[in-house]
Amino acid sequence: MRISPAIGLSLLVLIVGSTGVLGSDFKRQANSFQAPSQPNFLSEFRFGLSAQDPWGAGGRDSSANLTGEILFAKPFTASDLFTSYFIPRPHVGGSLNFDDRTSFAYAGLSWTIDVTPNVFVEGSFGGAIHNGKESSHPLSDRQALSCSPLFRESGSVGVRLSANWSVMATIEHLSDGGTCSDENRGLTNVGARVGYSF
Repeated sequence: MRISPAIGLSLLVLIVGSTGVLGSDFKRQANSFQAPSQPNFLSEFRFGLSAQDPWGAGGRDSSANLTGEILFAKPFTASDLFTSYFIPRPHVGGSLNFDDRTSFAYAGLSWTIDVTPNVFVEGSFGGAIHNGKESSHPLSDRQALSCSPLFRESGSVGVRLSANWSVMATIEHLSDGGTCSDENRGLTNVGARVGYSF
């Protein structure tokens, strides 16, 4: 059986076209089998040093802390920048004292506001558990921090060095807010931290 050139050309176009369609279907199916991208729950990691209670009572020398903090992604996003400033990032962190004075772990919420594209301010609020003593004792170097957990507030001013790196100055305060009956003069630390955004 002889096939005319017109029919042969038509069959060739049909085969090539079908191959293209099948190829695109195969690519779509292959892409559908790829592992979905994992959501990024981590937003930022921070570490630094702070001076513990530099204005401490009794003229005692201040000591140093090693600090670390993890900030998680916002639970949801807003369509406009202004509203997004009111959506906090959850955080967890800790402060480890080098001189066996008061150390603590904390968790809470952080609100970060851009002043310029490179400068930002931040406020945090949450709670902290600590190993401080519950009342004053002349032989102890740990602060009289009353009950545990305590409230923790902090404020920071930072500068973004790049898309991922930033530096910030931070002041934080731990107190019972008058909710405990024992003595509590609070604990205030000041320091500097480096942040890496994911």
